[in-house]
Amino acid sequence: MLGIKKKYYVKQELDDDKPSIHGRIKRNNNNDQNHQTGFCLMSMLELQKPTIDTPCWPVKKAAASTIIAVFLITVLMVSVGWLDISFSGVSSYQNMGVGSKSTTARHKPEFPLECSTENQTQTCRRDYPTTTGIPPMNTSKVECPSFFRWIHEDLRHWKQTGISRDMIEGARKTAHFRLVIVKGKAYVEKYRNSIQTRDKFTLWGILQLLRMYPGRLPDLELMFDCDDRPVVRSRDFQGPNARPPPLFRYCADEWSLDIVFPDWSFWGWAETNIRPWRNVLKEIKKGNERRKWKERVPYAYWRGNPSVAPTRKDLMKCNATNKNNWNTLLYVQDWDRESKQGFKQSNLGDQCTHRYKIYTEGWAWSVSEKYILACDSMTLYVRSRFYDFFIRGMQPLQHYWPISENTKCKSLKFAVEWGNIHPKKAQAIGEAAGKFLHEDLKMDNVYDYMFHLLNEYAKLLKFEPTVPPGSVELCSETMACPRTGTWKKLMVESLVMSPSDVTPCGMPPPYEPQELRDFLETKANSTRQVEMWESQYWLSQY
Repeated sequence: MLGIKKKYYVKQELDDDKPSIHGRIKRNNNNDQNHQTGFCLMSMLELQKPTIDTPCWPVKKAAASTIIAVFLITVLMVSVGWLDISFSGVSSYQNMGVGSKSTTARHKPEFPLECSTENQTQTCRRDYPTTTGIPPMNTSKVECPSFFRWIHEDLRHWKQTGISRDMIEGARKTAHFRLVIVKGKAYVEKYRNSIQTRDKFTLWGILQLLRMYPGRLPDLELMFDCDDRPVVRSRDFQGPNARPPPLFRYCADEWSLDIVFPDWSFWGWAETNIRPWRNVLKEIKKGNERRKWKERVPYAYWRGNPSVAPTRKDLMKCNATNKNNWNTLLYVQDWDRESKQGFKQSNLGDQCTHRYKIYTEGWAWSVSEKYILACDSMTLYVRSRFYDFFIRGMQPLQHYWPISENTKCKSLKFAVEWGNIHPKKAQAIGEAAGKFLHEDLKMDNVYDYMFHLLNEYAKLLKFEPTVPPGSVELCSETMACPRTGTWKKLMVESLVMSPSDVTPCGMPPPYEPQELRDFLETKANSTRQVEMWESQYWLSQY
């Protein structure tokens, strides 16, 4: 195919040096520490079990008060939920330290969809908890990932002035809907239809946030635009008296003030049969395990719709042919044909088969970004004008390899050549991105990002949000129960069944001005380093 033999051969594939004995000793010490910690915890659990065939001795008066004190402390711990003791005598530690991200499993009451019969009007479930049961003053001991710091930057434009109702009204001309949250309930005022079901699944995601953290979000009001490109231009709002309209959307760029929010596909993309992010991550993880990095095809892979933007049409010129081998394998994704054939060729878990995967934006940023970066293949990231909410926390040469937008073909060829000569370094870049996506961008953190963004936004409001006339109350039942097919399936899959028993992660502080400049300069220097290597490579070819 395309003049490329089925068995791939790499001319130079050098192994990095093996870790030193000191590195191995350090890892063994860490393992010993983990073993000791596990033993201590097991010992604590053993102390709670009923004792069998153990003689009872009379307790001296001096010790009686101590035993009573221990008993009272234990009762207090049980009452506040720090210690979960069943009546059968089996014990388990739960949430030692309120607010920690404990993963200890325990039975929690679940609240599935409560759908009315066909002839009845669908109503909202009224027995769902209105609080998490965790006191509001408790904060998590787990700090949020560093990209949460960009929330402060996105809201910085309103720190001095606050947000008035008039400013919100200024965002109405392009908004698809107004969302109001009052006393933990969501109300929506719809203005126009969005592309496909973007608005529906965005609202669905916000409803799941309210189910995850009931009663913890303050009252708020916002405008949301579901189109691709940002519209609030910085140049239109200069000076101390500027009053930019706060407008939420999925991406922005350095010339705009739009507030970036997680996109709809985290809860599923019905039109392309893409499952919710939590499920997709599991599928991609299995795909990563099926084919190890060195067994993958040593070419750069991309599959997508090239017709949505000139930059993608330009990318297709880099496809490998008998005449020009740019080290790339590029395929057109026909979603209409895929839909008719049951989406057999678009399973994201089956696409982690190449050592390198290409990301390029579409009309704006592309939802494909997270699926590509999660694959453990080194992502060849064509320089993008637009950013979403998490990419700002990732660094070139650490999480991806920057590709020149103006000389894509030559840049892609060099990147693959470099990776095949330095396979362990290329593999490390791919795995660092995969770790970021699977850990820092896991679904719990997506919800926490939404929580902190909306919470910080609500602090800026200078008016009391009220339910607008003509708005409709939304809940999971009214959105999902009337639906059928893929739409309903994805909503059921992404339904939050119970309130969280831990608090959101701890919000990191804003960047100091010099700190932010240093961060951006590091990013720019890494890109310049790649450009220098690439230039030297091509000079050596002539």
